[in-house]
Amino acid sequence: MALSKVDLANQVENQLPQNLIANNLPFRNRIINGDMVIDQRRAGTSYTSSNANVYTLDRWLTFETGGVSSRFTIQQNAGSVTPPTGFTNYMGITSSVASAVTAGMIQSIAQKIEGYNASDLAWGTANAKTVTISFWVRSSLTGTFGGVLSNGAVNYSYPFTYTISAATTWEYKTVTIAGPTAGTWNTTNGAGPVLQFVIGTGSTFNGTAGSWSANGWYGVTGATDLTATSGATLYITGVQLEAGTTASDFEFLPVDVNLQRCFRYFEKGDFGANGLYSHKTTGRIDAPRMRFHTEKRATPTITVDDSADNVGKVSRVDIDVTGSINQNGAGYASRFSVGFYSSSGVNATGIYGNFKADAEL
Repeated sequence: MALSKVDLANQVENQLPQNLIANNLPFRNRIINGDMVIDQRRAGTSYTSSNANVYTLDRWLTFETGGVSSRFTIQQNAGSVTPPTGFTNYMGITSSVASAVTAGMIQSIAQKIEGYNASDLAWGTANAKTVTISFWVRSSLTGTFGGVLSNGAVNYSYPFTYTISAATTWEYKTVTIAGPTAGTWNTTNGAGPVLQFVIGTGSTFNGTAGSWSANGWYGVTGATDLTATSGATLYITGVQLEAGTTASDFEFLPVDVNLQRCFRYFEKGDFGANGLYSHKTTGRIDAPRMRFHTEKRATPTITVDDSADNVGKVSRVDIDVTGSINQNGAGYASRFSVGFYSSSGVNATGIYGNFKADAEL
């Protein structure tokens, strides 16, 4: 008796290694913009670190605390080196100083993965899945470098190390980590797993590599401190975090899909070439309601950058954000309107402006 197509497919699947099946699933990479293509905020310009946590390339956050600032810069394609084969972009970190970190310093780059995008990993339970992190890295230094995988609250963490063997050479790294069976892990629209690459962190926040613990580690004992060497570089691209014990090839997504995924957390735009007009000489000037490219993770913070054309015309800005209801009954911001309060006549020249909507984790 001939097998049906369904039976034949099942028979073939049963003969394949399960990790091969899992590693070829679509959207298996829990990291967004791991190929460093999207850079809405900086558009390829350099960012100098400050004593604050700031987003640079889309979805990538700098951690820097401990009273320090201006110790490194971050830029898409810094140094203009050739990326690994298949890639067009990378994130470049360059040290601006030559001094060791103090005990209370934290310096790293990180991505917070939304809980919804990692809920199937079942972390914090007896069924926790193993994950594999893979990436391409290049540095002017050699030696042991560090990273940390933690929960959103950064009170349950796993420090890990990787070795850079040759200076100024792209090297491919993989790190496999057994899923944690303890700890508190967000599975909704808050911060789930957090992946950090360490730039230089003090002893107060350094943990021993190779195990999970109920500690808030941001660094790894014995790892190289990039900012101890002025001009030292660390370039990274092709970052992937996936379920399974082996790394698959980097999952390249179409640029429009990549951009849509970033829009959930941050979006910038403008009011169009014609700006906003009013027949009133003073008072509130309402823009038509505008829709975001995609619904946001949560109600965003919206800022409006006034152009030089608005000098002396705008005295106050009101922003109204509204949401829609998805199939689960949860509200997400999907559209907004802007009201300008004019201090002088604007009906002849209009109001111009750009907006930024931030719903980052």
